[in-house]
Amino acid sequence: MTDIPSGKSPFPPEKAALRRDLLAARRVRSPEARAAAAGALSRSALSLPELAGARTVAAYVSVGAEPGTRELLDALLAAGKRVLLPLLLPDNDLDWAAYEGPAGLAETAHPGKMLLLEPTGPALGPDAVTGADAVLLPGLAVDRRGMRLGRGGGSYDRVLARLERAGAHPALVVLLYDEEVVARVPEEPHDHPVRAVATPSGVMRF
Repeated sequence: MTDIPSGKSPFPPEKAALRRDLLAARRVRSPEARAAAAGALSRSALSLPELAGARTVAAYVSVGAEPGTRELLDALLAAGKRVLLPLLLPDNDLDWAAYEGPAGLAETAHPGKMLLLEPTGPALGPDAVTGADAVLLPGLAVDRRGMRLGRGGGSYDRVLARLERAGAHPALVVLLYDEEVVARVPEEPHDHPVRAVATPSGVMRF
């Protein structure tokens, strides 16, 4: 699951340029390299105490060249966690449903958007994420202050704003490739820092 681009370009030019470079670097990864990175990323993420101690984890299903999350989702489920996965709404907001395993995922086409894998169980409502102990966020980069660069569609900006309004403070963790931890990403007033990043080579806290 990614932030879904809206087709507009209301972002600072430096954000757009950085997104293009990072997406291009992802596309050239071989399937073998992506699979190896997914396994290592799962092990790194599972080493985080915030995930080990969580009862409910809001996560996402990776698509395309994103750092793979399928192995991590199954490991969280096997560890007895309640795992919530997003359902994309027409306005780019996110609803949530429980992950029940790979058989409970279905390809879902959204008009004008990429094909996603979404859970087939009952929708729990957009506010379900406020009950999560940890939220795993997609992204393209994070800097050494903990500022995250997303895809630009705003889906996860809405999630973070909803958590703030509810007074919820789950651990926010971004899943990335190693080289996507950068010195600095362009920042806007609505951007929220995260607590940690997990990459195939380990974790970094902010």
